[in-house]
Amino acid sequence: MRQASCEIEVAAAGQGLVEVTGEVARWAHAQEMREGLLTVFCRHTSASLLIQENAASAAREDLERFFARIAPEDSAAYAHDDEGPDDMPAHIRAALTQTQLSIPLAQGRLALGTWQGIYLFEHRRRPHRRTIALHLIGE
Repeated sequence: MRQASCEIEVAAAGQGLVEVTGEVARWAHAQEMREGLLTVFCRHTSASLLIQENAASAAREDLERFFARIAPEDSAAYAHDDEGPDDMPAHIRAALTQTQLSIPLAQGRLALGTWQGIYLFEHRRRPHRRTIALHLIGE
């Protein structure tokens, strides 16, 4: 059994989904393992990770609008606003999604479905550089 790990940095221009599938898949492939399990971990409290539709952009746009409705920016609704009006809504959106994904590695490839992509879901309005930790265990 072998292990490998690294961190990747993702530039997010602001709120929305940023696909990282290619970079994650290239790194996993470079580890030269055939079978295993990849953990993808977002090291932030106002961004998250999703496996989501990667063909139809309307699906991602609908998802972003849905989260804006269920965790709106409303300064009267939240006590925590240390970094601005999008601060607490970003934490709520991250709490409702995931900060960690587990993806099987099968025959040297990520076992994602045909239309699945790995996304960083940035919940803050201003640009950020986010760190994602990758850990692969396998053989």
